[in-house]
Amino acid sequence: MDGEDRGTTERVLTLLGLLQQRQVWTGPELADRLGVTPRTVRRDVERLRALGYPVHASQGVGGGYQLGAGQDLPPLLLDDEEAIATAVSLLVGAGGAVASAGDAALRALAKLDRVLPSRLRHEVRTLSDAVESFDGGRVPVDPEVLMTLARACRDQVEAGFGYPSGGEVRERRVEPYRVVASDRRWYLLAYDLDRDGWRNFRVDRMTGVIARTWRFSPREAPDAAAFVQENVALRVYPQQARFLVHAAADTVRAQVPASAAVVRARGKGRCEVRSGAASLDYVLMHVLLLGHEFEVLDPPELRARCGELADRLRAAGSV
Repeated sequence: MDGEDRGTTERVLTLLGLLQQRQVWTGPELADRLGVTPRTVRRDVERLRALGYPVHASQGVGGGYQLGAGQDLPPLLLDDEEAIATAVSLLVGAGGAVASAGDAALRALAKLDRVLPSRLRHEVRTLSDAVESFDGGRVPVDPEVLMTLARACRDQVEAGFGYPSGGEVRERRVEPYRVVASDRRWYLLAYDLDRDGWRNFRVDRMTGVIARTWRFSPREAPDAAAFVQENVALRVYPQQARFLVHAAADTVRAQVPASAAVVRARGKGRCEVRSGAASLDYVLMHVLLLGHEFEVLDPPELRARCGELADRLRAAGSV
C-alpha cells in the first residue's frame, strides 16, 4: 500500500513527525518518504497549517518545508523513545527536590499521562527508579504518589490514604482538589469527608495512597495556594503575629520562605507580614533580622515585649 492509499489522518501525522525530526525537508524528499506526489505533500502541509502548525515554505537552494514556532502550542507528536524520555524527566522533576520546576512538571506529567500508552508505563517507572538526586531543597516524595493524587484531582474521584494524627496513623477519605508545591514540600488540598471540612495534607506523610472509583461533584473551594500557605505558615502555630514592614513585598518575599510567612503588599514600599511560631520572640527576631523598619500590628502584647527587649539590648551594648 503506497502513501496515496493510506488514511489521510495517518499520513498527515507521519508528515508532522518528519517535520519535527529535521530542520528543513524539500518537497521531493517528503513525497519520497511518504510515498505520495509533491501535490499531495502540499495539500497535507495545508492541513497541518489549518490545525495550527506553522509550516513555512521557502524556494531556491536550501529551501523547503520547515516547522516553525507559533503563537499557540499545538500538540507534539512523540515516538515511544521520546515519550519515555519526557515522562521520566517529568517524574524526576516532580518527585525530586527541584522546587521551582516541580509543580509545572507535575502538571505536564498529568497531561502526558492521559495519552501515554499502557505498554510504556512499566518502562517509564523502571527508568525513573534508576535516577537519583543529591540536591537539597524540597523534601522528595514518590512521584507515583504525586501522579495518583494528580489523576484523582483531574478525574474528580475520591482518594484514600493513611495519615498520622494523635500519635497514630488513621485512614482518611477525601475529595482531592489540588496538589500544591511549597518551597520545601508537596501538599494536597482536599475536602475531608469524615471531618466535613477543607484540609491540607503533607504528601510525604501519606501512606497507602489510592484513587477510588467514586466520582464527586466539585465543591466551591478556597484558593489552593493561599489556603495551604496560611495553614503552613500560621494556623499550625499557637502564637501568631502581624507586622507592617517598610519594604516592598517582593523584597521581603525574597528574604522569607513562603512556608515561614505570608507577605501581602500594603501600598508602595510597604507590606504586611504574618507569621507564626511556638514563641512570639522567635517571630520578632526573624522580622528584626530582615533589616527593615517595621511596626507591630498584632498582638498588642508584642509591642510591650519590643520595649523590654530593646532595654535589654541597650544594657548589653553599654557594658
